[in-house]
Amino acid sequence: MTKKELDFAVFCVESVAERLGINGAVVYEKLKHNSDLLDKYIVENYEALHTQGKEYIVDDIIEIMQQEGLV
Repeated sequence: MTKKELDFAVFCVESVAERLGINGAVVYEKLKHNSDLLDKYIVENYEALHTQGKEYIVDDIIEIMQQEGLV
């Protein structure tokens, strides 16, 4: 993972946590340890995702988390 991808992953985790009103560590646990969304979705799709706005990114991640039964 590059520094840019790491920074983006942190941005995603914290932005989702803010929207859901929960701690960032809880979101990280859900994305990294309860699923593979952090590595297999957020980091792998960094090039496309980071060009989108914050609202779109957060909505997209939360939608996938809902489909996976994580929220």
